[in-house]
Amino acid sequence: MFLSSAYDCTKSLEGQILLLPDRAVEDTDITHDFTEHINHIGEKLFSCSECGECFTKKTDRVVHEKMHTEETPFLKLDGGKCYIHRSTLAEHQLSYTGEKPFSCSECGRSFATKLNLIEHHRTHSEEKPFPCSECGICFTKKLCLVDHHRIHTGEKLFSCSEHEKCLAQKSCVIKHHRSHTGEKPFSCIECEKSFTKKLNLVNHQRVHTGERPFSCPECGKCFIKKTGLLDHQRIHTGEKPYSCAICNECSKTYTHKSHLVQHQRVHTGEKPYSCEDCDKCFSRKSHLVEHQRTHTGKKPFTCPECGKCFSKKSNLIQHKRSHTGEKPFSCSECGRCFTVKGNLERHQRTHRDERLFSCSECGKFFSQKSHLLEHQRIHTGDKLFQCLDCEKSFTRKSHLVEHQKTHTGEKPFICSECGDCFTLKGNLERHKRIHRDERPFQCLDCGKSFFQKSDLVEHQRIHTGEKPYPCIVCGKCFIKKSALVKHQRTHIAEKPFSCTECGKRFSQNTGLVEHQKIHRNERPFSCSYCGKSFTQKGGLAEHQRIHTGENLFSCSQCGKSFTKNSALIIHQRFHTGEKPFMCSVCEKGFTQKSDLVKHLRIHSGEKPYACSVCAKRFTQKPDLIEHERIHTGEKPYSCTKCGKLSHNVVELQLHTKTQEKKKPYVCPECGDCFTFKGNLERHKRIHRGDKPFQCLECEKRFLHRSDLVNHQRNHTGDKPFACLECGKSFIRKTVLMKHQRIHTVGKPFSCSECGKRFSQETRLFEHQKVHRNERPFTCSYCGKSFTQKAGLAEHRRIHTGENLFSCSECGKSFTKNSALIIHQRFHTGEKPFTCPLCSKSFTQKSDLIKHLRIHSGEKPFSCSVCAKRFTQKPDLLEHERIHTGEKPYSCLECGRCFTHRSNFVKHQVIHK
Repeated sequence: MFLSSAYDCTKSLEGQILLLPDRAVEDTDITHDFTEHINHIGEKLFSCSECGECFTKKTDRVVHEKMHTEETPFLKLDGGKCYIHRSTLAEHQLSYTGEKPFSCSECGRSFATKLNLIEHHRTHSEEKPFPCSECGICFTKKLCLVDHHRIHTGEKLFSCSEHEKCLAQKSCVIKHHRSHTGEKPFSCIECEKSFTKKLNLVNHQRVHTGERPFSCPECGKCFIKKTGLLDHQRIHTGEKPYSCAICNECSKTYTHKSHLVQHQRVHTGEKPYSCEDCDKCFSRKSHLVEHQRTHTGKKPFTCPECGKCFSKKSNLIQHKRSHTGEKPFSCSECGRCFTVKGNLERHQRTHRDERLFSCSECGKFFSQKSHLLEHQRIHTGDKLFQCLDCEKSFTRKSHLVEHQKTHTGEKPFICSECGDCFTLKGNLERHKRIHRDERPFQCLDCGKSFFQKSDLVEHQRIHTGEKPYPCIVCGKCFIKKSALVKHQRTHIAEKPFSCTECGKRFSQNTGLVEHQKIHRNERPFSCSYCGKSFTQKGGLAEHQRIHTGENLFSCSQCGKSFTKNSALIIHQRFHTGEKPFMCSVCEKGFTQKSDLVKHLRIHSGEKPYACSVCAKRFTQKPDLIEHERIHTGEKPYSCTKCGKLSHNVVELQLHTKTQEKKKPYVCPECGDCFTFKGNLERHKRIHRGDKPFQCLECEKRFLHRSDLVNHQRNHTGDKPFACLECGKSFIRKTVLMKHQRIHTVGKPFSCSECGKRFSQETRLFEHQKVHRNERPFTCSYCGKSFTQKAGLAEHRRIHTGENLFSCSECGKSFTKNSALIIHQRFHTGEKPFTCPLCSKSFTQKSDLIKHLRIHSGEKPFSCSVCAKRFTQKPDLLEHERIHTGEKPYSCLECGRCFTHRSNFVKHQVIHK
């Protein structure tokens, strides 16, 4: 009954067969038809007692068990190697005979075994009967499925004997061993190149045959390798399955695993490929191969159009696009096209405002690594590219190529409109925009358009305030690099451009060109309003604003407008306090360069402007012109009221206002009237108590800026006004003028009461207060009165304990600046006052005056009681105590009193 059930292959009997015990199956003589029936059902009834693996056939279980017993009954005839299966021995023997009895009916390819033919047939039928239960991927071979399963289980059965590396497949171990032995058993018969893997040889041979069997169904592009097709298809699907686990912050993903490995070396810093010639290391093998060509000079890639050779294939591909004009990479934002993908990626960073590369020196960011490397050469001063003709060095290779054309005179790019020639194609393209009046680069802030992008970038810095080019000498920053180069010539005093007519030298070529127009009397730009001519177009534009009243440049602080941008810049420095022009001698700062030039003449004593009549020399040209009017008698400025003539405009303006006696500006607080509005504004500060100008050193405040400037010279020690006769210097010009009267007119001001003479009128007024017993300035602390306000201010410091002036050597403080100056002479040993009779020197002028009385015998101080005379006033005071009986010095120990301090000091020695 069992046999009849077995021979009837029905679904209803399937359950009964599965319930049969293993013993019954073994003891029964099962025919071949029953075996086929078991295979059809797919049940595995025969299990191995050693490892539990199940089989559908008993013979398969018997063969399997021989693996545990290590029984190999089939021996190779020529000795040695044994096999478990007879069929395996037969297949092995065919490898020696080369016989391949099984051939494919589709392509005619032959195989040694029937199994290999069956697996090959699946490539034509695209049959993949072995699916993975985990991920659903199907395979043509069962062995491939088994190997694939190990990916999910993580099982690695095969280990390398060299460094114990474990692999999932035995074939991978064999291939891995070759990396240690260096064995490359598969060689190409065309070029004799060898490979470690047979698949690599097959792929390589397609380079010679031109075969590309794998085509993309989307775009039709063909590939040598299937992996290349798979990688390519990810471009269409956008799939990037490989993500970097190190840079989770940016979640960077890749279409190729090799790209991920290369990217991870950026984080790890690994460079496994090193050059044997120079020991330079690389993260990619392809980079090493390309680098080695720099040593060998090999350029294997040749352009078929022009014959130019390249060391890299990518360079050849990019070069071919210059012939075809192909630009396959387009920007999705603005539509701009590029020949190289890298240029597109760098361009897209401008839209994202992405700057990945930062300078470690100054922290500046760049969108391209090449720009960072070029920038770093500014810090290092490295100039790698040198011209062989003049040995001039450059930081960029492109600059060297452009420079070399100056030696050859080559200008291969010609404008079809005007015939102008250019050394660079980019310069020609920019030039053509002039003919088309095309200004493609527009400022988003003010709408102004430009021919070149560089002009737009420089213009935008006006809005942003960015000045990326700093001077390493003085720290001043500039918007343009050319402006920095011009500025640096002021430090080295370089003026490479000289005039052939007069020999005058210039730091800029444009300055020389403009100067030469003076010799040719060339003034090509004339004003349409008044006919005045100018050598420069900019000068004409500035002049015409006088007629139109146009003030383009306004101050954001006070609203004042100017016709010139340079005038606005100078004006803004009054608000910011910036003084960019420093004197190299005394470090004094100036807002304008012209002021610095004039100031330097004080130190050098240079007076370049000489009078042609009396040979008197002047530091400034306007002073010379005014002086020459003395000889010519010219007085070009006349008063409209009285007809009085004046040498200069300032003198006329002052005279006119005194004649009119008009003071239109009235103070609302006290009613005082002023001729000038500026004088009224300064006067109002007195009522408001406003002192806007503060000293940064001692925080003292002043009503007028001029007072602050004069005060700051007390801290800096600057004395810019020097006497030409004796060399003595002064802080203020008015003090110098008063001093010069000593050398010229002596003391023209005399007192009518006592006949004493003074060099200054103010000193006479102060002296006359002594006769009138006038002391208008009274101390609020002790009631003491003074003839001068300055005397009161110095006196009050005794009560307040305020010591404004301190010595930098010992820290001692003084209430008067004059006392500090005298004190500092003890440190320096300076004795500026010398006796003309015996050459003895003194630190103070008063000491010299007292000393001179010894030579002259003068005794100006007389006693009112006995008429005895003395050379010094303190001696007179001590003498008068004899008549009065005053003894101001008393001993604290015994109470004894003394008339003279010297006697008191001697007495104290007794107690000690």
